[in-house]
Amino acid sequence: MPASLITTITNRILQGAAASLLVLALAGCSTTKDRMTTGSVPKLTKPAEQMDATELRSATDRLGQAYEKNPRDPVTGVNYANLLRMNGRDTQALAVMQQVAIANPGDRNVLAAYGKAQAAAGQFQQALDTIGRAQTPDRPDWKLISAQGAILDQMGRASDARQRYRDALDIQPNEPSILSNLGMSYVLTGDLRTAETYLRSAASQPTADSRVRQNLALVVGLQGRFPEAEQIARRELSPQQADANVAYLRGMLSQPNSWQKLAAKEKTPQAAGDSTTN
Repeated sequence: MPASLITTITNRILQGAAASLLVLALAGCSTTKDRMTTGSVPKLTKPAEQMDATELRSATDRLGQAYEKNPRDPVTGVNYANLLRMNGRDTQALAVMQQVAIANPGDRNVLAAYGKAQAAAGQFQQALDTIGRAQTPDRPDWKLISAQGAILDQMGRASDARQRYRDALDIQPNEPSILSNLGMSYVLTGDLRTAETYLRSAASQPTADSRVRQNLALVVGLQGRFPEAEQIARRELSPQQADANVAYLRGMLSQPNSWQKLAAKEKTPQAAGDSTTN
């Protein structure tokens, strides 16, 4: 599967779902600068999320060379750290962003990217604090609010996470990345039917990208409907990417008794405050 999409259920399946949630939320937190359209920073020939592993490595090498020439530049540093994370090099991405943040302590985009790197490296409380410093109360950024929700989900604070997603939806109604994150939050607590409802809503939005549809494919597959999941996973992708996505889904869904375990968990009464309202 493309590097932007993530690697025993209760453990491996749900951890994979949590990782998918976090990557989507943090990718949705990107800015125009994150997309490499500024100054002399090397430009991408296609969106990073659509690259295969070879293309990602090549783009990362080019950004790395630019970063070595000017490690204090915030645009280069943020872009380089983003690609490092997509290649699974979270520790290195964090080290890059630490240096960029030291050089640019008041830059909101740098603080947001630093928080993303901390979250990807498992430093969840630090990430919440950093992203909080990037937020401005008078002009709240829904992407940062959604990213906070994803981090709270990683910390096991589902109710708090879902409230953050709803706060983000108040600012940006029907935003597919937020709806997808909210759906994946319900995956983490085993409520697959609610998760599918949100993910189908997310996938139906005109601006939904392939990562949203891959999350939907995962949830459909976890309910045992693999032919439908495979059909979703293959939409709007090259044959190579589609084959990689299907292989990923098969691997995720091949864990012993994964569907039965999720179904059993799904029947467990939900904690107060976890019911779904739109």
